[in-house]
Formats: sequence, C-alpha cells, structure tokens
Amino acid sequence: MAFFSRLRAQRAANRELGEGVWRRAHDRFTRSLDRIFQVLEGINDVEVYNQLVKPANEMADLLPMVRQLCTDAQRITPSEDEVIPQATASVHRSLTKSANDLATTAQVIAMMRMQAEAGSPINVLSVVHRAQIVKEDVNRAAQLLEALK
Repeated sequence: MAFFSRLRAQRAANRELGEGVWRRAHDRFTRSLDRIFQVLEGINDVEVYNQLVKPANEMADLLPMVRQLCTDAQRITPSEDEVIPQATASVHRSLTKSANDLATTAQVIAMMRMQAEAGSPINVLSVVHRAQIVKEDVNRAAQLLEALK
C-alpha cells in the first residue's frame, strides 16, 4: 500500500510543482533537509543532539513555505524543463541558495558531531547562524515572488 500512496503523492507534486525548475528547487531543499536529520540521527551525545535539534526543526518548519513558493512560482511561470523563467529567475536563485545553505548547515552539523565524538567542546552558534541564513534566503524568495503577483 505504501507504494500506491507514494505514487499518489508524486502525482500530486507533479500537478502542483510541474517537472521543471520549481520541482527541482523544492526537491533540492527537501534533500538538504533530509541530510540534516540524517546527520542528527548519528549524534549519540544527548546534550549535543538537544542543542542542535531546535535549529534543525526551525529549518524543517520552512519546508511548507518552500513548497508553497515553488507551487506559486510554477503557477506564475510554468516550467517543465531546465530553463529558468526570466520573470522569476531571482526567486529561483534565492530558493537554490537556500537549499545550498541548508546543505552547508548539514556539513556544519556533521563537523560538530565529529568534534563532540572526539571530546572537543562544540558551539551551536554556527548552526544557528547558518539556519538564520537559510531563513533569510526563503524570506527573500517570498518577497521577490510577492512583488511579481
């Protein structure tokens, strides 16, 4: 049964996001977010995990907004290929940057995990800073898209 529900979800995503740049922007953000939680799952130190889970959850809270932005952008400038629509190129750039910054955040968390495993002290402020950059990227995309409506 899980196969059919995944298939239905994929078809719904294709309807909303298309199969072009907006779908890829959404999927890139989702993969980066998944990577953050994969790295978090590998943290054995409960104290370190608890410090990092709050900023990770804050970034996860952005996913519905990213999906809505991609859906709206697909409605305004439909895309079914790799060509970025000129009218919404800045929105795409901000969403792509947010996914890249999210992936960088996963790398920072992975390095912190290694530091903690080695017994070195960690400072969660770098993760908080990276999370703030991701939020700013997504908010910028929202502002740019709103200006086009």
